[in-house]
Amino acid sequence: MTIRVLLADDQALLRSAFRVLVDSEPDMEVVGEASDGAEAVRLAKEQRADVVLMDIRMPGTDGLAATRMISADPALAQVRVVILTTFEVDDYVVQALRAGASGFLGKGSEPEELLSAVRIAAQGEALLSPVATKGLIARFLAQSADADDGRDPARSDRLDTLTVRERQVLVQVAGGHSNDEIAERLKVSPLTVKTHVNRAMAKLGARDRAQLVVIAYESGLVRPRGE
Repeated sequence: MTIRVLLADDQALLRSAFRVLVDSEPDMEVVGEASDGAEAVRLAKEQRADVVLMDIRMPGTDGLAATRMISADPALAQVRVVILTTFEVDDYVVQALRAGASGFLGKGSEPEELLSAVRIAAQGEALLSPVATKGLIARFLAQSADADDGRDPARSDRLDTLTVRERQVLVQVAGGHSNDEIAERLKVSPLTVKTHVNRAMAKLGARDRAQLVVIAYESGLVRPRGE
């Protein structure tokens, strides 16, 4: 299956460079380019994009607002957003993850990292760039939740719908572990882990694994190490 990629960045030169890179791969193609967030949302729907490479800072409707709009639109449920930013970790990135982004990547990343990011996001996996470790993201998410007067009661209540095993798997997902790693830790098969992950996503209303990570920290199920 060919991965349909939408490029959203206000710099035409960057979009051109990304287009050449993406179109050079046999399993992906660029289906559109947007110079602002509003155009990105429109094209994501019109072109049936699988992955949007979204600049977080654009004039007019920025990448953060566009990510929220995509995440909130049932017609775009299949679309995954990867945030492109000059800054590896900042409050905008945290907000983007909470808004529905599958992860983020620094603009200084190697071409192979960007291509890998597209494939990972298309598979519904959580994407964190190598420089921004999972622990650091977790800490920012927790700090952000604390700034909003602590954990999210609604999400804490929704955790009650999970089975004990689903909670165990969610904790492992929040730790950044793959299905194979979780299977080894819990002594079950990778297929069983995948089933639990999918059920947890359905019960918690999560679009992908990145959103499971957000929910795990915002609900208070998992706290950053050292607390």
